[in-house]
Amino acid sequence: MTLTFLLGCNNKTNDKKINMTATEKLKSILTEQYISEDGDKYKVELKEGLTDQQIDDLAKKLPTGQVPIEIRELLKFTSGFEFYGLEEVTFDGIGQFGFENFFPNSVQLAGDGFGNFWILDVDKKGNWGNVFYVCHDPAVIVKHSENLTQFIEHVSDFGKNGNKSNLDIIHEKVVMDIWSKDNGFIELENARQSNDTILKNFAQTLPDSFVIADLRNKPIQSGFAWGKYGPNIDNAKRHENELIWGVEKQSKKGLISKLFGR
Repeated sequence: MTLTFLLGCNNKTNDKKINMTATEKLKSILTEQYISEDGDKYKVELKEGLTDQQIDDLAKKLPTGQVPIEIRELLKFTSGFEFYGLEEVTFDGIGQFGFENFFPNSVQLAGDGFGNFWILDVDKKGNWGNVFYVCHDPAVIVKHSENLTQFIEHVSDFGKNGNKSNLDIIHEKVVMDIWSKDNGFIELENARQSNDTILKNFAQTLPDSFVIADLRNKPIQSGFAWGKYGPNIDNAKRHENELIWGVEKQSKKGLISKLFGR
């Protein structure tokens, strides 16, 4: 009976950790002490929180014009924090990232100082969803965290475990693996013949020159090489409601075509 009781308590504790809000998760790591590569000790340094008016102004940039209650709580507590190894982590970078063909609505969370960013995807209903690492060299998108709470946990894990952390593994290894070994795409014809109605219907809206990336229900560290078929992504298309993308396979032009613009 004692063992059962203890297991029950542990499960409740684990459930509480899983169900933490972003604010609760951030508060839970404020007392953590980390050590930099140079051996210097550091902690999370919070930035100033936002006023209700500032949050309302940010909300105007979101699809529904509303900030979720949990996010409003977070923004009032702090707009972000300083953390060694990242430029800074911000929660108010709504609409700053661009790249709208892939992420029509997003929050830029952090950068690595080399032109690569961690962004949070906001769906058209205003839900703050998965966090993605968007890399330009190689040109890969990776699902980094399930949500903002887990992203904060992953940042803390990076501070504790360095190259063994999810953040560093994605940053250093996963992007290269996706680029060189598995570009993460589904051939269009295969998608058109799929039993998955959502995937099939989306595939049927795309020209024959496209391939599809599908990250629905995929685990973290899954991704696709968005730039595998060239840097021109003007024709890339995102599914209206799902984590599905269509990317054009640009044909390579011969010398004559290049000369005459064909």
